[in-house]
Amino acid sequence: MMLRKLSLSLFFLPSLFFASQVIAETPEEIGRNIFVEMDSRDMGFKDFSARQEMILRNASGQESRRIMDQSVLEDNTEGDKTLIIFREPKKVRGTALLTHAHGEREDDQWLYLPKLGRVKRISGSSKAGSFLGSEFAYEDLAPQEVDDYRYKYLRDENLAGAEMFVVERIPKSTDSGYTRQIMWVDKKEYRIFQADFYDRKDSHAKRLTISNYKLYLDKYWRAHHLNMVNQTDGRSTDLIMSEYLFQENKTADDFSQASLRRAR
Repeated sequence: MMLRKLSLSLFFLPSLFFASQVIAETPEEIGRNIFVEMDSRDMGFKDFSARQEMILRNASGQESRRIMDQSVLEDNTEGDKTLIIFREPKKVRGTALLTHAHGEREDDQWLYLPKLGRVKRISGSSKAGSFLGSEFAYEDLAPQEVDDYRYKYLRDENLAGAEMFVVERIPKSTDSGYTRQIMWVDKKEYRIFQADFYDRKDSHAKRLTISNYKLYLDKYWRAHHLNMVNQTDGRSTDLIMSEYLFQENKTADDFSQASLRRAR
């Protein structure tokens, strides 16, 4: 799941009212409107970048670490663009993942492998695969566009002392590795705090816990810690973010396939 879209929340009454005074009457309308409102609150950031540390743990608790840089370019017409570049360790340095999100069609993803010196397109069901051995799938790291899913409000629930909406969302893509996702969205600031992912057999496959949110430019919430746990074997992956920088005047040229080969 990409970081821009991890900023959610809302308030719910027997009928759900937004600033626009739209009233949602069905659970499906309520669920979708929660994510529409979340998306609208995060518009206008233009671009941002962050340093990431990825910590992979096996079932025995043994760890391996990677350092990455992530950049995001806002595109409210086609869909946001993201670039992830590995910096450490040396054996994966220069490996890069580029994603172009699309609201009405399949996202485009490309992986650059410096040892092979070529760009590999990630297509179809491959997006459900593990991203370089982590518990995050390729599709988890793509920007989460509202139109990528169908929604259903399930209930209100208290989580970690905060009031949450619990919303089910179902990927529209037949290539997704998930049949459904259950999202916990706080009512105050429109942020996701927990997400359960169900695989193609509808078994609970993974749980994502999101924490340590900070506010930037007095408007944009960003999480600094994501923890994805495999519910079957106990393996986990942490993403720890730091050094968020906004509005660096990035352009589409910084998110082209050619830019992958410049990722050093």
